[in-house]
Amino acid sequence: MIRLLAIFFLAAVCSSVMAQQGPTGSSDVVLKAVDDVMWHLELGDIADVDKFSYTGPPPARERNSTAQGAGNPMILYGYTLIPKKLDRAKKQPLIVFVHEGVHSNFMTGGRANCAHVVRELIEQGYSVVAPEYRGSTGYGTGYSQAIDYGGHEVDDVFAAREWVLERYSFLDPKRVGIIGWSHGGFITLMNIFQHPGAYVCAYTGVPVSDLVARMGYKNDGYRKIYSDMLGKDANDNVKEYIKRSPYAHAAELSTPLLIHGNSNDEDVNVLEVKHMIDSLKAEGKKFEYKIYEDAPGGHYFNRLDTALARESRAEVWAYLRKYLQP
Repeated sequence: MIRLLAIFFLAAVCSSVMAQQGPTGSSDVVLKAVDDVMWHLELGDIADVDKFSYTGPPPARERNSTAQGAGNPMILYGYTLIPKKLDRAKKQPLIVFVHEGVHSNFMTGGRANCAHVVRELIEQGYSVVAPEYRGSTGYGTGYSQAIDYGGHEVDDVFAAREWVLERYSFLDPKRVGIIGWSHGGFITLMNIFQHPGAYVCAYTGVPVSDLVARMGYKNDGYRKIYSDMLGKDANDNVKEYIKRSPYAHAAELSTPLLIHGNSNDEDVNVLEVKHMIDSLKAEGKKFEYKIYEDAPGGHYFNRLDTALARESRAEVWAYLRKYLQP
């Protein structure tokens, strides 16, 4: 009966959103509205799921800098997922969960499988905040195109951390961890480099780490995505691509960090992850890492529901537990 009611509710949500969007409405907005309901269906049994709005820096690029409202802080979105059984009379740890994808979002399903990963975190007693930083899909073309790769999207994630700590007094600002895979891993690294005192630990899985190298092994279509975001291609603006590459900031690491890579990753070539690791070693930094050899699942090897994936995530959870003590 609950599932049936949910189906009717989802149909109503889709109709409402499509009516608001009109015949030329964006399908990603409809899909996001549906997935918002799915979060409640997937985790509502163990977590209080809420969606919130907050603000971040103004758009990095505006079509008309003198128009009314130009320069205003950008309105952003995020999710909080708090264990229902959490003792709110005591200070509790927080995890900032940064979704993957240059243009993606915090979704329940798909290969990224956020729902079952978040469920594992909730069951351990963690509260989770998941920012939908600028560039995320599900909020219309303007929001997606506002991406500032390696720039304000990093600020947006940090701003979500600040918002949730201000909103929920039982969350401990001294026990905040941050995790992310792929592009989320990229943003995770940039966050701990830019805000070293804000996080007590970090996990980054298969992280994008070297944009110059990345442009070298990707095709022309993929490179154009980056040239559109950054204004020029790597050949014409190599300094900017290096500036926005985590490996170039290795000297700034002071947060306990665990890195995972996979030798057969079909998206983030392992050479990027190894360059990040080698750069940290060259700076004499203390951190932990593991490169898996040909782990089934490639880019998604430890987010699947396989024995290897569960074993790998158990390593991640054990690492976080040392510092966050849920």
